[in-house]
This record gives sequence, C-alpha cells and structure tokens, in this order.
Amino acid sequence: MTRTAIITGSTSGIGLGIAEAFAAEGYNIMINGFGDADEIEETRARLEEMGEGEVGYHGADMTKPGEIEHLVKQTEARFGAVDIVVNNAGIQFVGPVEEFPVEKWDAIIAINMSSAFHTIRAALPGMKERGFGRIINIASAHGLVASPFKSAYVTAKHGIVGLTKTVALEAAEHGVTVNAVCPGYVLTPLVEGQVADTAKARGITEEEVKNDVMLKAQPTKEFVTVEQLGALCVFLTTEAAASMTGTALPVDGGWVAQ
Repeated sequence: MTRTAIITGSTSGIGLGIAEAFAAEGYNIMINGFGDADEIEETRARLEEMGEGEVGYHGADMTKPGEIEHLVKQTEARFGAVDIVVNNAGIQFVGPVEEFPVEKWDAIIAINMSSAFHTIRAALPGMKERGFGRIINIASAHGLVASPFKSAYVTAKHGIVGLTKTVALEAAEHGVTVNAVCPGYVLTPLVEGQVADTAKARGITEEEVKNDVMLKAQPTKEFVTVEQLGALCVFLTTEAAASMTGTALPVDGGWVAQ
C-alpha cells in the first residue's frame, strides 16, 4: 500500500528537500506553497518522476484555517487517505522586540505555529480511524533554545514542540506518532534572507553572520543539509520508528548540546 504525505511549505527550501526524499521512496505527496505557477508545476512533475508515487499540488494559504482544511480534504479525496503530515511551512523576521512589527508577529505565529494545529486537527481523525498516522512537525533548534531578535520565531517554534508533545499523548493509543524535528542552520532561501536581516540588526557583514553567529552556534561548523532532514523524516514514518513519539529531535551540529 502506498502511503500519502502532505508536506506544507514544500515548493522550496527544507520542505522541498523533504518532498524529494519522500518522492524517491515512492510515497504519494501533496506539496504546498507559494511561487510561480509554472515553476511549481515543473517541481511537481520532477518529484513525480523521482519515484512510483503520484504528486499533487494545493496552494492553501497556511494563515487561513479554511484553506488548510480544504488541503486535507482534497488530499483525502485524491489519494484516499492522509497517512503522513509534515508541518514545515514557515517564515522569519529579525528585529528587536520593541520594534517588532505587529503584523510580522501575527504572520509568524499563524504560519509557523497555528497552521500546524489546523493541519493536525483536520488530519488526525482519519489517522485515528485507520489506526496509523505519522505527524512530523519541523520545529527548530530555536524550539529548544533562544537567540536575540527572533521573538516571534522562537515563540512559535517553542509552541510547536509543546504541541508535538500534547498531540503525541492524545494519539499514542491510536497508532499515530507525533515528533518534532529541530534543525540548526540550513542554508535555504529563508536563511539567506535571515543572514541579510541579521547583518543589518547587528551592524556586521553577511559573512560574519554566517561564520560568527550561525556556525558559531553549531560545533560542527557546518550547515545542516536538506538531504539529512529528508532522510530523518522518512525514517520517522517507518515501523522502526513506531515507538518514537512526543520527541524533539535536534539535527543541529551539536548546537543544543552546549
């Protein structure tokens, strides 16, 4: 039986890397995210060619609960079930808390945290009914520790870790596992933008941000790769990971070990 995964925020960055990992393993996938329509279709077709599963696209705005519910229902209608949800959609903004734009706070909380609640709320009943489900929330090392100038992001990612633990306990007797993956710095388009914002906030160069701020936090002195994250997410869907639930798994080059 071919399993079906929804991966939010999967038209670029970490989400796309996770989608590539699932596609290569033959899963059916519903990708989601913003971008140029032609580029998204090229991505969808390329993913479908990578394995034996089918790949669809849904453009749900992850700030809107109704569209998130439609994403889940449309995936169930097309593929018969939603077996796996990877809550990855996220945005970032860097700035001092007293100057932090209220609209940026609201957007980050909505997309990085509340969207995961809405996706889980819609998908979990079917998982419980079938006695199988895998929910993977892409949190962050910032779900475990804090950094300055990232009040909304750190708050949202700490919330994701708490949500993971709560839903894991509620779903534990129904064959559904819920885990959070906590990446360190991955050089995605989101992080590239963060480099520029952090350089401005701290009054240093972008190269100094990479070497003296980001990689300083990671003892390996290397960025995490999307391939590493994709492989871990695929593993969490397997029988070998059936007893792993309610965990926050750092993939951070040793950052939170310090």
